[in-house]
Amino acid sequence: MESDDSIERAKEARRGSPFLSPKQAAHYLGVSLRTLQVHRTNGTGPRFFRPCRRVRYHIDDLDAWSLEQAGAYGRD
Repeated sequence: MESDDSIERAKEARRGSPFLSPKQAAHYLGVSLRTLQVHRTNGTGPRFFRPCRRVRYHIDDLDAWSLEQAGAYGRD
């Protein structure tokens, strides 16, 4: 069952654009910005794109990556 905090983060992120900055994406996922940067550098993080040199994450890609990570740790 999702915690109230994760539900609130999801509501907050979905209020605006579905494209999130790294800071917003890290908050949405509940990880540090640095952790997200390491995943991006290592190619192990969620899918992202760079419009005009700025990194952006689509919220659906964050959800998909998060579910993959949960499955990898046996939390289906």
